[in-house]
Amino acid sequence: MSFWSAPPSRRLRLSALPSHEDVRAAFPVLERYAYLNAGTNGPLPRVAAEAMIREQLLDLAEGRGGEPYFSHALAMRGEVRGELASLFGVEPAQVALTRSTTDGCNIVLAGLDLGPDDEVVTSDVEHFGLIGPLHASGAKIVTAPEDRILEAVTDRTRLVAISHVSWVTGNSLDPARVKAESGLPVLVDGAQSAGAIPVEVDAIDYYAVSCQKWLCGPDVTGALVVASPDDLPVALPSYFAQTEHQPDGSYVPREGAERFDSGWIGTPSLAGLSAALDVAPEWRFERVAEMAAKCRTALAERFEVVTKADQAGLVTFRPTSGPTELVSSLRERGVIVRELPGRNLIRVSCGYWTSDDDLERLLGGLA
Repeated sequence: MSFWSAPPSRRLRLSALPSHEDVRAAFPVLERYAYLNAGTNGPLPRVAAEAMIREQLLDLAEGRGGEPYFSHALAMRGEVRGELASLFGVEPAQVALTRSTTDGCNIVLAGLDLGPDDEVVTSDVEHFGLIGPLHASGAKIVTAPEDRILEAVTDRTRLVAISHVSWVTGNSLDPARVKAESGLPVLVDGAQSAGAIPVEVDAIDYYAVSCQKWLCGPDVTGALVVASPDDLPVALPSYFAQTEHQPDGSYVPREGAERFDSGWIGTPSLAGLSAALDVAPEWRFERVAEMAAKCRTALAERFEVVTKADQAGLVTFRPTSGPTELVSSLRERGVIVRELPGRNLIRVSCGYWTSDDDLERLLGGLA
């Protein structure tokens, strides 16, 4: 029997396990570190690494070509697309598979075909993964403080492009409210929200995410949710944009958001992402909120905290000494956090895997 026709191995679904200790045991990095940097890359679950290795060995033994291989890979794409759709409360036909949040932003902005007569409102605390594509679009970019987005909207505004959760402050920009009150198309950078807080995308036109952060997937995996795929032109077509094409490049587009898929994703990455999505327990969002609140309260006793109460998983504070040296010192003590360069800020990421002991190690290292 071919490896390709063998039934898939059963995976342990940790969502059925109530124990926080069991969930922590899924992440080997936590045995050594207080890992508080999911805002950059989440901890990789053991089952994800094992799934990636299995697929890599399968590629090694069977090769990466022929009908069985491609049928297997396409089936995996469909499975992952369905899992992400379920996570975001949308239909699989509304989900494109990408390589990053930035991929998703570029796909949308290229499709909108903006120009100098078009105005786009964004915040002044956005990641270059969003504002870089905004600048490249050629539109007039208007920036506003994160809590004054709606005030910046005018009758010339064609699009609002903001993060759900700021990568700098950790505060929510409340895109659902912006959409409801402005009535404008909204593009959301969901890099710091997807997997950290409940995300309901149905009210948002375009929602781009990275899967290696709070979703703990492999590198170079992401997704773009498009509310109405037929309304957005394909400006950056990959092979997945078409069902058939002519020698001159004209083509019949695929149904749904699959037409926006940014390219091939290897089966090891697909297997790893699918396994990582299975790890997240049902109580993940409550745990993130609990640990972030504890972290914010403890830090606020000694530092200026720029993250408001009751936000997502990020807690950003201003240290009283050099942030670069402090982050390095913390790492030597087994605590992994992130400096925000040029801002004199340190960012802590509290995930569902975070423990009280992790926070105590952080506070001890800051003493």
